[in-house]
Formats: sequence, C-alpha cells, structure tokens
Amino acid sequence: MTAAFLPARTVTALTSNVLFCTMTGGKDVTQMKKIIAAILCAAVALGLTACVKTGTGAGGQDDFRNGEAVVREKGADAPAPDDNDRVFYEIFVGSFSDSDGDGIGDLRGIINRMDYLNDGDPGSGLSLGIEGIWLTPIFSSPSYHKYDVTDYRSVDPAFGTADDLKELIALCHERGVKLILDLPINHTGRLNSLFAEFCAAHAAGDTLSPAYDRYSWRRPDDPAGGAVWEPIPGSVDYYECNFSPDMPELNFDSEDVRNGLLDLARFWLDLGADGFRFDAAKYVYYGDNDRSADFWKWYIGRLREIKPDIYTVAEVWDIESVAERYIPASNCFDFTAAGQDGIIARTAKGGNVNDFTAYTARTLGRLKALRADAMPVYFIANHDTDRAAGYLGAESADMRMAANLYILSPGSPFLYYGEELGMRGSRGASATDANRRLAMPWGDGDTVRDPEGANYANRTQTSAAEQKGDAGSLYSHYKRLLLLRRANPEIARGEYTPLTPEGTKLGGFVSEWEGGRVCVVHNTSGESLSVSLADLGAEGFETLTAFIGAGEASLAGGKLTVGPQTTAILR
Repeated sequence: MTAAFLPARTVTALTSNVLFCTMTGGKDVTQMKKIIAAILCAAVALGLTACVKTGTGAGGQDDFRNGEAVVREKGADAPAPDDNDRVFYEIFVGSFSDSDGDGIGDLRGIINRMDYLNDGDPGSGLSLGIEGIWLTPIFSSPSYHKYDVTDYRSVDPAFGTADDLKELIALCHERGVKLILDLPINHTGRLNSLFAEFCAAHAAGDTLSPAYDRYSWRRPDDPAGGAVWEPIPGSVDYYECNFSPDMPELNFDSEDVRNGLLDLARFWLDLGADGFRFDAAKYVYYGDNDRSADFWKWYIGRLREIKPDIYTVAEVWDIESVAERYIPASNCFDFTAAGQDGIIARTAKGGNVNDFTAYTARTLGRLKALRADAMPVYFIANHDTDRAAGYLGAESADMRMAANLYILSPGSPFLYYGEELGMRGSRGASATDANRRLAMPWGDGDTVRDPEGANYANRTQTSAAEQKGDAGSLYSHYKRLLLLRRANPEIARGEYTPLTPEGTKLGGFVSEWEGGRVCVVHNTSGESLSVSLADLGAEGFETLTAFIGAGEASLAGGKLTVGPQTTAILR
C-alpha cells in the first residue's frame, strides 16, 4: 500500500541615455527632469549614494508612462531561450499580496501582481521582468510558514484553491515564466494524518501496519546518533524531529514512503508545476550526506523520467564540498557566495572583482564535471537569512553592485521578494524568522500584513508605488539589470572565461554562446578605473552597449574607463 500523501562603433558614455538621481519629498517627474543636471552635480559633490547612472550606448532610453519610469534595453524584446537559465523570484506567499482583505497574502494576490513581476512584454519596460517564480509552501498547514504540512495535496485555504494555482501557472506560462513549488518532504507536520497513523501503529504494537515504519524512529535503548528525538504518544519508542517536535521526519528507507513521494510530485507536475525547491535536503538521513545524496539522485532521476525539463534546486546549507555531493541530483543554492560574509557582498563592498570571477569559473568547472547541465544558483538573501539591504544598505551603491555581480552571472540567480525595493528585515534579538518575511510594501492600499510573531521596527525602505515612478530607484535598477541579462543571453548560458587583468580590482568575464560574445566588466572600487582592452584580455570588443551603476563608462581608442561601482557591457 502506498502512503497517502494525497487525501561595431566606438561609443562613449551618455550616448542616447538619461541619468536620474533618486529624489524624495514627492517631487513630480516633470520638475525632476528640468533640474536633473543640477541635482546630479550636487549629488556627486556630496557623495550621495542614492544617485545612480545607467546608460545604453546602443540607444536605450527612459521615459514615463502613467507615472511609472519605463526602462528599455535594445535586444531585450527578442525571444528568450526556453531553458532553465533564468532569473527566479522567491515569494513568501503569506507576506506578498492580499486579495481578500484578511491580511494574509494569497495566490490570487500573486495573480493580481503579475504585471509587476512580468507583464509578458519585455519591450514595455513596465515590469520587473523575472523569468521564474519560487513559491514557498502553499500546502495545508497550521503555521504561517507552511513547512509543517498536514495535507500535501491541498492548497491551504488561507492561500486559495487548486484552481487559483492552476490559473497562476497558466498565466506564468503565457508570459514565459516558470513556476516551482517548495516541497518540504524531509518532514511532515505533526498534525498530518500520516503521522497519526504512525503513532497509532506504534501504540498498538502493530508492526505489520504499513504506517509502522513510515517515520524515522528508534527504541529507548537505541543510540540517538546526534539527532533529536521525541516520545511517540502512547508508545515507549521515539520519533526523529531535528527541526521541531511539530515536524516529524519521514523514513526514507520505506518503499511505502518513496512511492508516496513519487506520486506526490507527479500530482503537482501534472497540475502544471515546472519543478520544485527541496527543503533541508541534506537531512533526509541525518548526518549522512552520502545516503542523503543517493536518495535525491534516485528521486530526482525518477522525476526527470516524468518531466525531462524539470527544474529542481535543493537547500544544502553547508560548505561547497558538502553541497557538491548533491549536484549529480540537483542544482543547489550557493550559500558560500550568499549573505553578509559571502563573496558577492565582499566583492560589492570594494573587493577584488577578479576573486569573484575566479570563484565563478571554479564553481562552473566543478559543477559541470559533476553534471553536464548543472548551473550556479546565486542569491544574496532568502526567507531564512537576514535581508541584504540590512548589511549592504538599501540606498547604497553596494546594494546595486551586489545585484550587478550576481544577476549578471551564469546560471539561475534567485531574488527574494522585496529585495528590489531594498526591504529590510533581520532575525535580531527577537530571534524570530518572521522578521525576515515581512509584508511587501506595495504602498497602494494592499492589506497584506506581517506574519505572526514579527516585530521588526526599521521600515525605512520606500514602497513599490514610490519606486516605480523613480527612474533612479533600486527597483528601476533591478528592472534594467534583468533587461540587460535578457538582451545578452550569453551571460546566462555561454562559455565563461574570466578576465585576468593585473594590478587592478577591476575585472569581469567574456561569455560566448551560439556565435555571440559579450564582455562584462565590473568596477567595485570607489574611483574611476581605466584599462586597455588588450591588458584586460578583451580584444575584439568594439562597442560599449550599456553601463549601469553609480558612475559612467566610456570606450575610445581601445581604452575602457569604468566609473566607481559601475558595470559595463561590451560586444
């Protein structure tokens, strides 16, 4: 019985481009355009980090429509490859957008916000332009975070219905967006009927019951093995629960469990999901990475038989050598590169770009040796970490430089909802993850509220409504970054060659794909840097197609100049 998991020209900077600087106090756009030159001069003189300059040597421009800054890049409206090398956006569902006034984000809220995320027209310049969505768990659960699932085949009523999910998936697919579900199968919720049946079987001593070995358990005299155990109600035995007593861990040696998990994944793939994020992947066999990795190899291998183009990403929160054991099965988030101490943040804050590109080249080499279609998965924050704006500074050039570094990199980078607005949030002294999962600041009357237990007071970021109307906002910066990545598809999927200049922190890479070549050069220092293309190792590039950051860029006579904390793109 199967477990019931159901009930070519020289271009100088500022060619056909507009510079904007963030303004506050409700100045209207017309006035800002009239006085922009004066504002920019003052900002430079005062060293204001909110001032951002973007440009496209190939003729891109900014304008406004219905109060929103329109951002365009030449080539971004070309058809995108239908692969998994795309920018994903993590949505903590209950905190994103509320459609029915109960204060809880829901699937209908996401549907209503799709034009913000991706309006289906990359030429419009009016949406963020994400290419994939990761939904945190949507299944029935008593908690706000939903990682303690009580019914894997039903959508939690607070979030909507299966029909809502189908509608969202269909809308995503119409707009070229893939949608993956967070599938927390290392453990279930304590209130799951599967666990109730397991407890009943142990209380009755019914060793023949298919539920008896459904969860990981031990006898009183068995070694604990470093794991966490709680008494099984009505029994002398103990069940494993490394995260919480409310999250009992499944027994992955059980054929009943394995078959049930295959049926579960097939159910959601049949409904239209494009893949899964797997929570706590290294814990399926506690303390045994080899056995855990072998399980995922088997499981995801079977899922690829069902859906050959499935996208999976696993949470293996550990050092590189451990995470790489799971790569033969699935892509894994790069926790080494993420966070306050990760190489992305260190580089963005004035570090040596060549260290970051060397890291990326090494990562690509190791991943491809383990699985041909493996890819890096960079991010700077997610729902389990402090938000990046807190350690980088929402209004600083560091935040924008970090985004430049990881989004203009190969693979499938992941944004965390609100990152593009500079949302803050940290666990802090309150020791609650709810402060990392705060309500999205739409600024237009959305009734979504912070999750239960949140008490974070530092709400200094501006809303989506405000930032959409500001061409110099962090939101507009992210919007342009995604357009630049789309306009230069070689960045995501090409053969990556790091540049190796000597005696400078300026660095970058060349990427070649299907006959196209692009060169991306970053300057994370606080001063303008110049280098000849020959010394940079970037001979053959003739056109500066775009730049983005706190400064400007120019290319003349084979010499490239890149302003402070700025990225240049050459073709």
